[in-house]
Amino acid sequence: MKTKILLVDDEPDIIEFLQYNLKLEDFDVISANDGIEALSKISENPDLIILDIMMPKLDGYEVCKRIRAFPGFENTPVIFLTAKAGEVNEIKGLELGANDYIQKPISPKKLIARVKSNLRKRENEPAEKKSVSKIKIGPLVIDKDQFTVHLDGKEKIFPRKEFEVLFFLAHNPGKVFSREALLKEVWGTGVYVVDRTVDVHIRKIREKLDKHSDMIETIKGVGYRFKSVE
Repeated sequence: MKTKILLVDDEPDIIEFLQYNLKLEDFDVISANDGIEALSKISENPDLIILDIMMPKLDGYEVCKRIRAFPGFENTPVIFLTAKAGEVNEIKGLELGANDYIQKPISPKKLIARVKSNLRKRENEPAEKKSVSKIKIGPLVIDKDQFTVHLDGKEKIFPRKEFEVLFFLAHNPGKVFSREALLKEVWGTGVYVVDRTVDVHIRKIREKLDKHSDMIETIKGVGYRFKSVE
């Protein structure tokens, strides 16, 4: 069965051009011209989504956020392909759950390389990483399937990337991870973000952990570690 890609852009010329090149690589391509239509095409179960940001009806940020809330689409690769430049826009897209952020214009060959890279990362994800869905450490309960965090019995709201950083660290208690390692594990190797992005996310996570903020330890000059609970 062919890999199915949902291509979303409000410019017909871009849709036609990219669709042609993706089909040359033997991808099955479905398309949408705005955010509402994109959400309606989710029922066709795409394996990867290429998403513009500046679109009528619903922008790409909101579309990505809603896609991530659909059961079964928590880990479907989403690539933003957009003319919106700047670190702030990129970080926002990644925090909403995108796997990659590409600025237009880009050559079809480079785009296809990034598409294949994101598909490989999903296929090669270790089975044990996929299977663990719930972690309980002391007063903290993280449920990946429900996308919830409970602390001392009370639910705490975490944006997607903060949730993923917390889940990853809690899944590996006692192990130290450098900023580079966290970027690779949570954001992926094909995504270009700065090291301080990790520091910002750790700070926000600690704020939400409140009196339990020391669960995440800073190892000076190395990185971060989730404290083991005996």
